[in-house]
Formats: sequence, structure tokens, C-alpha cells
Amino acid sequence: MVAYNSSYEWDVRREICEVGKRLYDQFFIAGNDGNISVRLSENEILITPTGVNKGMMRPEMILKISPEGELIEALVGGKPSSETRMHLIIYRHRPDIRAVVHAHPPTATGFAVAGFGLDKPFLPEVVVRTGPTLLVPYAIPGGDELPESLVPHLEGRDALLLANHGVVAYSKKLWDAQANLETVELNARILLTAHQLGNVEYLSDEQVRALEKRYRG
Repeated sequence: MVAYNSSYEWDVRREICEVGKRLYDQFFIAGNDGNISVRLSENEILITPTGVNKGMMRPEMILKISPEGELIEALVGGKPSSETRMHLIIYRHRPDIRAVVHAHPPTATGFAVAGFGLDKPFLPEVVVRTGPTLLVPYAIPGGDELPESLVPHLEGRDALLLANHGVVAYSKKLWDAQANLETVELNARILLTAHQLGNVEYLSDEQVRALEKRYRG
């Protein structure tokens, strides 16, 4: 039997697996796509392994790394996600963030491939929930280029579109990060439908200010 360091860590490992299954079941990822992490403490981060179907993970498969990306613990082997650097740079530049989810939700990723952000106010949720979801210019994944490209856009936002790549969402709690990702995908589906119908009625500056006053004031 695998011995976990604490009941809290076990709960987090299980939640990561649940989020991975939800991503897979929603077809936000396919095969071994996507990655998920949670900051346990200032010195420990749990992250999904590379080369593993995120819909079929077990808690003991989740890896523990340091904020510098060094492997601390691999209960049943495996290597950290190839996108580890992206997770680490978000934690480094956003100390308030405790969880990161990266996936390829089809409609939102389609916008990213087409070169369009979700950064105009067409729904109240775009104003008061995730905020404008900017499109980060393309950078090759798996190295330092993509993580560094995020830095200027991290502050004050809960999700980003990655050009020709996908979506990364983050929050203080794992399920909130997952919810942010789902909201971005739903926003993309709604905006695509409006485009297909031939017209998008964006909210006016006055309407945006009224929403901000009510929900953020």
C-alpha cells in the first residue's frame, strides 16, 4: 500500500485525477494531452506525469516537484509534464495562485488557432468572471519560450489563450481553475454561434462599467 504524507495531500492527488477525468470526458483533451498542477506548499508542487492519459490517472501516479522543477517524489515512477515550466512560471509570478490547468478545449483552441482572442465584452461573464481572455502570441512549447511569453499577461487574469496551442487557466483552488477553463470554452462556443448567426452585439463601455460597479465595486 502506498503511504501518503498527509490526508490533505491524498485529497489533492485525488482531485487532480478527478479534474483529469473531467477534462477527458468533456473532450477538452485527447490521448495524453493536458496537464494539471497544485501548489501544496511553498516548497512542494503536485503535477501530472507526461505520457499518461489524464482521464485514467491514479493518485499515486501524480508527481511531486520543487518550485525549481526538481523531482522530489515519484511513487510509481514517471516524469513530470513537458509543460512543467509553464506551471512554475505562473506560480512564480502569481504567488496567490495555487492551481493550474492546461488543456485543448476545441472551440477556444480553434479561436487560438485562428488568431482571435476572447477579449471583447460580449457576455457579463466575460466582464465579471474570467475577464478578457487574451491571445498570447505563439511560442514553441516544451521549453522556456512559452512560459516566458505568458509573463506580461498573467497579472489580473484567470485564463489565457495560447496561439496555436490551447488554454491555460489558474486560480486559488483547483476546481476554480477548472471552472475558469470551462467558462473560456463556453464563451468561445457562444461567440462562435453569434458569428455564425451573422452578428455580435458587444456590451458598451457604459454597460461594462455598470457590471464592474455591481460585481467588483
